[in-house]
Amino acid sequence: MGALPRETVVDVLEQRLRERILAGRHPAGSYLPPERELADEFGVNRTTLKHAFGRLVHAGLLETRHGVGTRVRDFLRLGGADLLPMLVRHSPDWIGEIFEVRHSIGALIAERAASRATEAQVAELRRLVAAVAEAKGGEDAQLADAEVHRALARATGNRVYVLLTNTLFNAYLPVRSALVGPFEDARAAHDRLAPVVEAVAARDESAARTAAGAYLSATERIMLEGLADTGRGQGGQR
Repeated sequence: MGALPRETVVDVLEQRLRERILAGRHPAGSYLPPERELADEFGVNRTTLKHAFGRLVHAGLLETRHGVGTRVRDFLRLGGADLLPMLVRHSPDWIGEIFEVRHSIGALIAERAASRATEAQVAELRRLVAAVAEAKGGEDAQLADAEVHRALARATGNRVYVLLTNTLFNAYLPVRSALVGPFEDARAAHDRLAPVVEAVAARDESAARTAAGAYLSATERIMLEGLADTGRGQGGQR
């Protein structure tokens, strides 16, 4: 295994500023204190501060105007779904809202796939869902399951569904280990997902939507239980 990357001063400063912004300490539309003041507060030089600002500008949390200052961007009004991993990392409360979208989008994707999938895509779906049952361990099954959903999105023929699916998976990344519950038993994970694939293969749009809804509800329940257990465990360690 390679050495783990070490946090730099810029990494730490970026994290602290990001947490302040997301916690509302610096509200949307407000200007951050002058650079010299912030640099003194954090014990860094202004070059380091500018590097951290640059990352937060790229992330969509700040905007800098020459000669005016650095302002907190109204990311809830102007931001995109690419902010979700950062927001989940800040507060797992976002997961509940992500699950709501996951359920509605996932069911619609299955329905669309049932009406549009080619024979080659159906064959790919069956191969990928079989790989879920053969996975060794929860993490491998979780990744194999994700590939089935990516293939379902591709089978719709709509690239926006593919990007939305990727966005939702990316949003899970900060808490992925707490969401592994539905996949610890690879055979059970396969059996929950296989009816979706078979309904798509049968070109039955209604059955595909129903099967996807059942899959999404069942896995959501197990995932939320895992998150609750993780939260209780962390609370007990404090």
